[in-house]
Amino acid sequence: MPAAQRVAGRARLFCGKSDGRTRLQRLYQDGSAKIRLPAVQGDPLEAVLINTAGGMTGGDRLGWTIEVGAGASASITTQACEKVYRAAADRAETNVGLRVGPGGRLAWLPQETIVFDRAAFARTLDVDLAEDAEALVLEATLFGRLAMGERTVRGSFHDRWRVRQGGTLVHAEDFRIGPDIAATLRRPAATGGALAIATLLLVSPQAESLLEAARAIIGDSAAGGGVSFWSVGRSGKLLARLTAGDGYQLRKRLVPLVELLNGRAGLPKLWSL
Repeated sequence: MPAAQRVAGRARLFCGKSDGRTRLQRLYQDGSAKIRLPAVQGDPLEAVLINTAGGMTGGDRLGWTIEVGAGASASITTQACEKVYRAAADRAETNVGLRVGPGGRLAWLPQETIVFDRAAFARTLDVDLAEDAEALVLEATLFGRLAMGERTVRGSFHDRWRVRQGGTLVHAEDFRIGPDIAATLRRPAATGGALAIATLLLVSPQAESLLEAARAIIGDSAAGGGVSFWSVGRSGKLLARLTAGDGYQLRKRLVPLVELLNGRAGLPKLWSL
């Protein structure tokens, strides 16, 4: 049998401060990875990532690199939820590299990743911040879609984050689940059966001042989630985790939380309940 054609896409965006506002300076696109820039007035620069393949499966590879120059500000989202379908062989991989220069700010706010039954997916997220840079980083995942009668029973999922500020590692995590995804999610120490999860990280000197408001949005542990703060060098780190029964219930808390933590930039225009 001939080998199946696989998705291979890479895209890079570099923006910098010029004439008092953030402007695109370099853009590279290859394969199925595309970047579009809606017209906006003032900062931040907004970019929309698009996978023209319409989803991913075993053997597919996507790479995104975003660089924000000194004093610049950018908000990155996706055109739609990324879908990871059943893998016949190998696994799908997405590699994300985010770089923010001195005094810059980046909001990485993709829409949810939907993991279908028997999918195999690995994502790496490497963030490199200047000592006084800020970043808001989100990844949300749905293990099936209840409204469509879909449940993710088996498969593999690996999410790896490494965040550095001024060359120092300030956040690291590796989330792995599989091969029996459904059974693992049912455990009380996991999500207690919730199929929708999100992790939201804010690295900013203003992070501590937002802690109580973030807790009010997320609710108590019975609502599914929590948020904490740590001092990191001359900055701070706020980390929130949410779980919910489905994507709609997740967004009901995730949307106001993103609006809070993203300040004046608010929610990406493509987001909605």
